[in-house]
Amino acid sequence: MKWSEVRKHFPERCVLVESLISETRGKERIIKEMSVIDDFENGNAAWRVYKKLHAENTNRELYIFHTNNEVIKVMEQPYIGVRRRV
Repeated sequence: MKWSEVRKHFPERCVLVESLISETRGKERIIKEMSVIDDFENGNAAWRVYKKLHAENTNRELYIFHTNNEVIKVMEQPYIGVRRRV
């Protein structure tokens, strides 16, 4: 689905989506096609499902968006990690 289709099917909802076709332009991730995994009333419920699915398979490209947004924008940032004191 395209984002415009997702917005029509799930108005005023948080959606957990998986990117099916995407590309990187500069530092922005452009999602061309996505699959809706589930929709939620609030982001907290979506976040719980996201964490569970991400723990099962870290290679899936999952995102949470609210359909009130006309345009979605994903900026890539390198993972710095957490440093421990020795």
